[in-house]
Amino acid sequence: MQYTKLGRTGLTISRLGFGGIPIQRIDAKATKALIRQLAEAGVNYIDTARGYTVSESYLGEALEGIRDQFVLATKSMARTKDAMAADIETSLGNLRTSYIDLYQVHNPNMEQLEQVLAPGGALEALLEARAAGKIGHIGITAHAKEVFEKALTLDWVETIMFPYNIVENQGEELIARSKEKGIGFIAMKPLAGGAIEDASLAIRYVLQNDAVTVVIPGMAAPQELAQNLAAAEDEGPLSQEEQERARAVREELGTQFCRRCNYCAPCTVGISIPNVFLMQGYLRRYGLGDWARARYGAMETKAGACVECGDCETRCPYQLPIRQMMRQAAQDFGE
Repeated sequence: MQYTKLGRTGLTISRLGFGGIPIQRIDAKATKALIRQLAEAGVNYIDTARGYTVSESYLGEALEGIRDQFVLATKSMARTKDAMAADIETSLGNLRTSYIDLYQVHNPNMEQLEQVLAPGGALEALLEARAAGKIGHIGITAHAKEVFEKALTLDWVETIMFPYNIVENQGEELIARSKEKGIGFIAMKPLAGGAIEDASLAIRYVLQNDAVTVVIPGMAAPQELAQNLAAAEDEGPLSQEEQERARAVREELGTQFCRRCNYCAPCTVGISIPNVFLMQGYLRRYGLGDWARARYGAMETKAGACVECGDCETRCPYQLPIRQMMRQAAQDFGE
């Protein structure tokens, strides 16, 4: 297992981490067995979130007695001080711990980030919790490139999480800047939400970038852990054959995969196009139907509202057939 420092936090972590989304599909007993296998393999970084339903509580139960073997990270979508303070306490209770190593602001858009930073915003609660020893470090997660870029200018940001994989490499320049600034970079969606079937190739591709601190594939089964361990332990450069396979994946998914760059915005009728496709990915590839439907249902404007004006397609740098994809999303979600 390769280990490294998580940016300027000083924490030593395995470059292969554990993404806690998929354990919503299993039970507490299976989660406990999986976490024990992580410990035996030397994987010591765990990521979860307040929004992942039972994930925090399953992990809390699984970590009893071995908590000190892991660097534990979670996150909250709270934007105000009071809401964030409440979420931190809930996370501490669910995870059955007196401290959380890394607490992250979960996927704000630019407007929400301003709310986090404003007086009475979530940052105040995070700073107070850090001073009280309830959390060790503060980070941010994002899907939008503009939020990533803004995060690099904020002195309190110690880590940034952003999608990075064979298909979604729009953040590579910002990832490099993260390393230059001593900010830990956490690569999420290494398998592009399950769209990339060759998991070993996907993990090796991400870890070839030395500006990536840790990659956090979601895992819910022992065979997934074994496959990811084998890929992470292979430190050699990508072979010519692997590079060709990566190129083939990129070409195959390039005509149907949203990178969430948001160049398609603004939508004529107010649809958040990247978020529709994000929820559709969870629905179709993660096996988290109820969770994805709930998130989709909370969206103000659904895919079915698309008037097929085509303006978004003229702005998409990847020439995606967005109107066709919106029709499919509306069909998948039923609205």
